[in-house]
Amino acid sequence: MAERVCPWWMGYLLASPLRRWWQNPEQLLAPYLRAGMTVLEPGPGMGFFTLPLARMVGGSGRVVAVDIQAKMLDVLRRRATKAHLAERIETRLAAMDSLRLDDLRGSVDFVLAGAVVHEMPSAHHFFREVAAASKTGALLLLAEPAGHVTAETFAVELEAARQAAWEEVRRPTINRCLAAVLRKT
Repeated sequence: MAERVCPWWMGYLLASPLRRWWQNPEQLLAPYLRAGMTVLEPGPGMGFFTLPLARMVGGSGRVVAVDIQAKMLDVLRRRATKAHLAERIETRLAAMDSLRLDDLRGSVDFVLAGAVVHEMPSAHHFFREVAAASKTGALLLLAEPAGHVTAETFAVELEAARQAAWEEVRRPTINRCLAAVLRKT
């Protein structure tokens, strides 16, 4: 995996409101979220999904956004403040070998892994670390860009997830993505 990490300046394009024409965050995420949930979003970029996640979990919910690029997190925090959602969003700077989730052990209800697993040094390590942070029964929405990730690579990612206690529940249709919903066993 880890072919490349999206450059920070691409975050502006990925957070563009125009993207909503082919990927509406609220429509994609509504089946999996409810108020009060704790959500983990590895690789949030500048918050295209993060801000809608924060709105959807409400004032009693929490979104933990973890990125390896400080510039992405800086812009995400500014956008969250402007949207009056900063109190619901916790940003964390990851290390190359860890998402730094030890304090979340068994507390995450939902994980959004959007266009991120293929950038990780190890899909196996990623899914194990996220599983440790998640409650039994937590859901994980895995969506990888079809232009970057082949069906074969996606199958390898799903096998890594299975080995880390995630079972496939279904395959939702997400425009321009290979996608699966997984449940922690």
